[in-house]
Amino acid sequence: MPRKARIDAPGALHHIIVRGIEKRKIFEDDKDRNHFIKRLDDILTEAETPIYAWALIPNHVHLLLKTGLTPIATIMRRLLTGYAVYFNRRHRRYGHLFQNRYKSILCQEELYFRELVRYIHLNPLRAKLVKDIGALDKYPYSGHSAVVGKVKRDWQQVDYVLEFFGKRKFDARKAYRQFVKKGVLQGRRPELTGGGLLRSIGGWSALSALRGEAVRVKGDERILGDSDFVEAVLKEADEQLERRYRLQAEGFDLDRVARRVAAVMNISVELVWERSRRPQVVNARDLLCYWGCEELVISKTDLARRLNLTQPAVSIAVRRGEKIARENQYQLIDD
Repeated sequence: MPRKARIDAPGALHHIIVRGIEKRKIFEDDKDRNHFIKRLDDILTEAETPIYAWALIPNHVHLLLKTGLTPIATIMRRLLTGYAVYFNRRHRRYGHLFQNRYKSILCQEELYFRELVRYIHLNPLRAKLVKDIGALDKYPYSGHSAVVGKVKRDWQQVDYVLEFFGKRKFDARKAYRQFVKKGVLQGRRPELTGGGLLRSIGGWSALSALRGEAVRVKGDERILGDSDFVEAVLKEADEQLERRYRLQAEGFDLDRVARRVAAVMNISVELVWERSRRPQVVNARDLLCYWGCEELVISKTDLARRLNLTQPAVSIAVRRGEKIARENQYQLIDD
């Protein structure tokens, strides 16, 4: 059976699980772990992608990320490809380091955020890398130590996590740590990482409650959420896919997008490509970057190369272009 495409959208919360090929180690020592963290910091900061929880285990990694303007697939490709090159060079090995596909689960935030943060941050304790919650507080290779205030990481969204536990930071940290401590005896949580139907209805207890009842439940292995959430996500994903198929069928490429930009902004196509700081030209270039990135799914690296810009400049242009399109109700194609 062919693998299903991953689902993504700006603002989507993802539980990412990366495993070493054949369950082999992907971290041999602290130097490897520190290199991975530095790479994660650099990529997430540049892409403005929030991270709320993470844990490094010798043969796998857990991340809780929210999609910004850069697709999660792009983030993960940059992270894993670069790290694999480093690891193979340092340890004089060849071949694949990771399983072919990392697992990406799109999650319903209001139902699962706290549970996912706890589950991910308890991984080092479950893996016996630390002996108790006190040791976990100081463990440098999990996001837990930053949330409880033992270390400072500017790239980790600690304040956002603490907002789920209280208004005052001191009280929130105390409540968070107590919540994590209560989860120590829960062990593995298959409903947070396992297969579709079970996960989508909230685990074994929810499934048992529905036995014998004529209840229609929507499930999908790529999504963690209730039935309505799963159905809404799948509907939006189908609409996005249909739109991209339509753009392909109508022969849209970056040159055609540039012509559309020129038409809606009432300027010549030549001006869209011009390297100028005139406001009208800058706005046109911003809109071109936004539609190229979001509608045609052209990578920021390719856009930067085509427009002779830096990748950070393209990221800024995409954000401005989104605002221009929204405020002026510009559309690449009519819905």
